[in-house]
Amino acid sequence: MVRRGAFGLVWLCALLVPLATAPAAQANDMKIERVTSPGGIEAWLVESHANPLIAIRFAFRGGATQDDPGKEGLSYFVSAMMDEGAGELDALAFQEKQQELAMRMEFDAARDVMLGNLQTLTENKDQVFDLVRLALAEPRFDEDAIARVRAQILAGLKFDEHDPETVASLAWDRLAFQGHPYGRPIKGTPRSVASITRDDLKSYVRRVFARDKLLISVVGDINPAQLGKALDHMFGALPAKADLTPVADAAPPLGPTQEIIEMDVPQSVAQFGHRGIPRKDSDFIAAYVLNYIIGGGGFASRLMEEVREKRGLAYSVYSNLYPYQHGAVFVGSVATKNEAVGQSLEVIEGELKRLAEQGPTAEELANAKSYLTGAYALRFESSSSIANQLLAIQIEDLGIDYVNRRNQLVEAVTLDDIKRVAKRLIEADRLITTIVGKPVAVAPVGTPG
Repeated sequence: MVRRGAFGLVWLCALLVPLATAPAAQANDMKIERVTSPGGIEAWLVESHANPLIAIRFAFRGGATQDDPGKEGLSYFVSAMMDEGAGELDALAFQEKQQELAMRMEFDAARDVMLGNLQTLTENKDQVFDLVRLALAEPRFDEDAIARVRAQILAGLKFDEHDPETVASLAWDRLAFQGHPYGRPIKGTPRSVASITRDDLKSYVRRVFARDKLLISVVGDINPAQLGKALDHMFGALPAKADLTPVADAAPPLGPTQEIIEMDVPQSVAQFGHRGIPRKDSDFIAAYVLNYIIGGGGFASRLMEEVREKRGLAYSVYSNLYPYQHGAVFVGSVATKNEAVGQSLEVIEGELKRLAEQGPTAEELANAKSYLTGAYALRFESSSSIANQLLAIQIEDLGIDYVNRRNQLVEAVTLDDIKRVAKRLIEADRLITTIVGKPVAVAPVGTPG
C-alpha cells in the first residue's frame, strides 16, 4: 500500500510501533549527544544498550513545497517509490531484502520536509545501513514500479474524493493559502499525478536529498564512533547542497469566508480557522496551552463541552495549531448531522468570541498546564517515539536542551499571558470555513477568494 502520510495533518505526532520501552519518568534524564561524522554529517544520539535495537529518524528540508508547478504530489510519489528498488536490486528483490533483515524503512512527504524512518536490529545494522545508502543514492525508479505506484496513488485519490473530512481540509488549504505551495494538495490531483515522469522523480531526489538540509536523530544500541561511520556510509554519497526553490512566507487571509461543497452524505464536516502564531513567536507556548483549552484537550476542551456535552450537536469537535515553516494557522473541525451544521458553527463562533473577550479561567489554565506537563513524558516511551520527538525539535530548531526546558515554558504561562494571547490569536468573526455534505440552513458568509 502507498503510505497515507505517517504523520497525518499533524506531522511528527503519530508514533510508530514501539521498539524498546523507556520509563517516561526518565525523559528529562536522557543524555542527548550531538555526534558529527568524519565527513561532517551531524545527528542527535540517545545511546542505549538495553535492547539490541536502533531507531533512526531523518528529514530533508523541502518537502511538498518543492513540487514542480503542475506536478503536485511529486514529493508524495517519491516517498512511495523509495523502497521500490535501488542499485542492482529491483523492487521485489529490494523488498525481500528488507524482510530478510527484519528492518523497517519508510518515507513520508510533509509540507516542509521529506521524512524517513529506519528501525533495525543491531546485528543487522551494517546490511541495513547499506540498503539505506542504496535507496537514497541509487533509487531505480523502474517504469513498471512507477506505473504500479501511480495506480495506487490514483486509487487513493479516488477514495479521498468521497471522504468529507479530506475534501473539507483540501478546500480549506486552498482558501487559506491562495497562490502559495501550502494551498496545493500534498498527494496531488489525478491530473498532476498522471503527468509525473521518471525524470521528475529523479530530479526531485537530486534537488532535495542533500546533506546541508539533512536532520537526523538516533536512539538505541549504537555508540558515537559507530554512528559517525554509519552516517557517512548512509548519507555521504548525497550532494553537499540542495537546490531548493525559495518559498515565500504565506499570509493566510482572514474571512469571513465560507465555501460549501455538496456531497450526498448524512453527516457534514466543517473545517474552520484563520492565521495562527509562528512556532518561534514568544507567544506560541501560551497559544499552545490556550488551544488545549479551546479544542485540543478532548473532553476537557471548551468546544467539546459546549458543542457535544451540553447540546449533543456533534460527536467530534477539535482545534489545533499548525505552525508550518512558512505560515502558521489555527484550525478546527466539527462533524455533525446535516441539520445541525449551522447551529454547531454558531456555538463554536460564540465560544471563540467569549474566549477572546474573557480568556480562560484560572482553573482551566491550571488543569491545562497540569495535563500538558504530565503527559509530555509519555512522548518518550519508546526508541522510535524518542527519535520522533528529537527530530521534531530539530526541524523546529528549538535547541538540543528543549526536552529539559519545555515543561518550564508551559509552567511559566500566566493567566494574564493566556488572556492576552487569546485576544491576539482568536478572530471568531473572521473565520475561513469549508463545509462538505448537505448542510441545512447554513447562512452564507463572505465570498471564496
